[in-house]
Amino acid sequence: MSLRFRHPPPAREAGFTLVELMVVIVIIGLLATIVAVNVIPASDKAAIQKARADIATIEQALEMYRLDTMSYPTTTQGLQALVAPPPDLAQPGRYRSGGYVKRLPDDPWGRPYLYANPGRRGAFDVWTLGADGAEGGEAENADIGNWE
Repeated sequence: MSLRFRHPPPAREAGFTLVELMVVIVIIGLLATIVAVNVIPASDKAAIQKARADIATIEQALEMYRLDTMSYPTTTQGLQALVAPPPDLAQPGRYRSGGYVKRLPDDPWGRPYLYANPGRRGAFDVWTLGADGAEGGEAENADIGNWE
């Protein structure tokens, strides 16, 4: 009597084929493109809204400064006068203890806000030059100021 051993059929190796991997990569690429197209403009809008909110806060601090000291800081004193009393302040005793803001924010693009007294558009101007850092521009490159 002869014993015959049956060998099991060779198992197919588990894994993905090159075509399956390429399909997955294409799908991930399409999803990433859709997300990027929808998210990038939202970040531009958020930066503009942050700049407007910062300018409004600085504007309120300048008004409080004026109420206490009877005038706005000069262009030379700048916005730093909201953090610490300027050395040439006429009545230093009227300056609020602790200042008017804890620290001056930078604009959303990492630059300090600009200040002029007297302003071209009002008693004072507080503004940022936008994403491009140059005067003028449109959309995210437009100047944003307290005159808007």
